[in-house]
Amino acid sequence: MDDVKIGIQYAFQTKNRMTFAVSGTGHCAMETAICNILEPGEKFLVTSPGIWGNRALEIGSRIGAKCYQMNISSEDVVQLSDLKKAIETFKPHVVFICHGDSSTGTLQPLPDITSFLKGLNCIIIVDSVASLGAAPLFMDKWDIDILYSGSQKILNAPPGLSPISFSPKAVKKLKSRKIPVTSFYMDALLIGNYWGCDDEPRKYHHTAPINLVYALREALAILAAETLEKCWERHKTCAKKLWKNLEDMDLVLYVPKEVHRLPSVTTVNIPINCNGTALPLCLRKRFAIDIAGGLGQTAGKVWRIGLMGCNCSAENVSKVTDALRECLDGNFVKSSL
Repeated sequence: MDDVKIGIQYAFQTKNRMTFAVSGTGHCAMETAICNILEPGEKFLVTSPGIWGNRALEIGSRIGAKCYQMNISSEDVVQLSDLKKAIETFKPHVVFICHGDSSTGTLQPLPDITSFLKGLNCIIIVDSVASLGAAPLFMDKWDIDILYSGSQKILNAPPGLSPISFSPKAVKKLKSRKIPVTSFYMDALLIGNYWGCDDEPRKYHHTAPINLVYALREALAILAAETLEKCWERHKTCAKKLWKNLEDMDLVLYVPKEVHRLPSVTTVNIPINCNGTALPLCLRKRFAIDIAGGLGQTAGKVWRIGLMGCNCSAENVSKVTDALRECLDGNFVKSSL
C-alpha cells in the first residue's frame, strides 16, 4: 500500500500526504471526492458538459447542494470568459472539471482554468480517469485540490481501484465540515488513515481488494519505468497519427481543434451514409477490433477509438485504420444494413 501511494504521487505529480486508492471504480472516486468536500446548501459549479459532468451534477444534487452546470457544446471546451461570468454570478464553493472526457473526446485547457481559479475561495475537483498518463497533468503545480483517476484506463490495471489525492487545503475543509460525511465507506479521512496518510495508528476500515492493490502497484511501476514524459509523448504521437489517417479517409473528427482533443480517446463523426452500429460489428467480426459508439450527448453521433497504455502504439493505429478502411470501402456499413 505504501508503494502504491508513492506511485500515485508520481503519476499525479503531487507531494500530498492524503493520497491513496479508493476501493471502487472511477465512479466511486468521483462520489468520494464530491461527497467528502461538498455539504448540503453549498454551491457546486460543474464546468463539464459530457456524461461525467452530468453525473457529477447528479451526485451534488443528491447531497443537497445548490448545483449549476455551464452550458457548453459537447465538442467544445471551457472558455475563460464564460467561466469568469459563472464564477462571478454563482460564487461556488466547489468547482468540478473533467480533464479528459471519454464521452466527447475533449481535453480541457486545465492549466489555464486552474490558473484563473487560483486564489479564489473554492475547491477544485478534477476528473482524470481518461487522461492520466496520456496528457500532461501536474496536481501541485496546477493547484488542483482533489484529483482522481481510474486503474483500468491508461494504467492498464484491472478495474476496481481508483487513485485519489487531497491537497492540504482540501483536507482542512474536510476536517471543518459542519456534518459528518454521509458515506462511511467513502469517508476520505477514515480511508486515509487505513492507507497510512496521517500520524495515527492504522485502523481497519474495510477489506481492501488486495489482488487489485498488487496489480495497481505493478501498473504504476511500469509507468515509472517508462516515465510520465515518454508516456505522454507516446500517446500524443500515436493520437496524431490516428487523426491524420482518419482525415486522409475523409472522416471528420468530432472535436475540431487539435489542441482540444483527448489523446487517449478519439471521437469521429459517423458519416451520413453509414450505419453507426454496423461498423463496430464489422470490425469486431472481421478483425477482432473493438471500438465504441457515442456515450451520453454523443450517442448515435460518433465512434470512439481508444488508444490507452500498452494499446497505444503506431502498429495498432495502422491496424485499426486499415480495418476501418476495409469495412467502409467494402460496403459493410451502408445505411441499408
